[in-house]
Amino acid sequence: MGSLESYTYTGDSISHDTIGKVIACKAAVAYGPGQPLVVEEIHVDPPQKMEVRIRVLFTSICHTDLSAWQGETEAHRVYPRIFGHEASGVVESVGEGVKDMETGDHVVPIFNGECQNCGYCKKSGKKTTNLCENFRVNPTKSTMFNDGKCRFRTKDGKPIYHFLNTSTFSEYTVVDSACLVKIDRNAPLQQMTLLSCGVSTGLGAVWNTADVEAGATVAVFGLGAVGLAVVEGARTRGASRIIGVDINPDKIIKGKAIGITDFINPKDLNKPLHEKIREMTEGGVDYSFECAGNLEVLRESFLSTHDGWGLTVLLGVHPTPRMLPLHPMELFDGRKIVASVFGDFKGKSQLPLFADQCVKGVVKLDEFITHEMPFSKINEAMQLLIDGKSLRCLLHL
Repeated sequence: MGSLESYTYTGDSISHDTIGKVIACKAAVAYGPGQPLVVEEIHVDPPQKMEVRIRVLFTSICHTDLSAWQGETEAHRVYPRIFGHEASGVVESVGEGVKDMETGDHVVPIFNGECQNCGYCKKSGKKTTNLCENFRVNPTKSTMFNDGKCRFRTKDGKPIYHFLNTSTFSEYTVVDSACLVKIDRNAPLQQMTLLSCGVSTGLGAVWNTADVEAGATVAVFGLGAVGLAVVEGARTRGASRIIGVDINPDKIIKGKAIGITDFINPKDLNKPLHEKIREMTEGGVDYSFECAGNLEVLRESFLSTHDGWGLTVLLGVHPTPRMLPLHPMELFDGRKIVASVFGDFKGKSQLPLFADQCVKGVVKLDEFITHEMPFSKINEAMQLLIDGKSLRCLLHL
């Protein structure tokens, strides 16, 4: 296991002194549902076969982190645990067999991995999928694939569990190489953090899952970071009308800045939401995107689409064990509903190109980072998200 070393990071360089050794660093550890995260010193083991240890430079908080921290689904309650899955950083060291990355590379971790070798990753054409056989998103998974063990430990040697293949609320983390994407060194790491989850998920749902065409009408239910990424995707595709829906009236400001053409607060209506949207769009929108993780909202989203061809894309994370709020016969009206994981992006294959498009200005990322804080204030950042006051709070490690 080697001796214990403190980390050293200077500019774009990583010290080689830590390679093969246990590293002591700061992490935000969860010890129970809803309990404040404890920023403390932990030990991070070296990467094993086909694993990479990275120095996390920036991380942000997603609603998925929030719901997992709150313990909304009992099966996800594993403690102590390090949450976080949206980040960017630099490779500190690589394990045996890793050929596509080396120390010093700039990287973005991804919760929905791509090994590029399994039957799922190799599928193409109509059967293509971005779900990997072994490294797909799995919130119940809490150890490394290689040996079923943790790479994090408390100072007294007790294991600390992993989260969503990434665990980025730590100055150092170990991830499977399938869950790490190398990006251009010239890409701004602060903004690239957003590609780990929110922006890729929302924008990809428009570009890849729905393949929205120019002139289409779109409704977005929930104007958090994912919902606004949907708005950005619809804007870049030339949608003629983008209706934003949220119960927080403050969301209209950011929504308008990114691209919504209309805003609806359901609390202001005296009729069902879907009826209002149908009135506004001559029978319903072509595409709706549910980004709230609420089954009642999902039903309204579904019914707001035009019969005959309307498509609803499910993006919100829903707690178990509740089921879809639809009657099977309602599908005979021609409306369709699908779900999208990570915007149907294949992480390692397609994210580098997406990053380049962002750098070139095809996609506007500046609007999504509303706050920046030091990592030590992570609990304050969590509260900002709970209160609906932030889209993404970028934490500097």
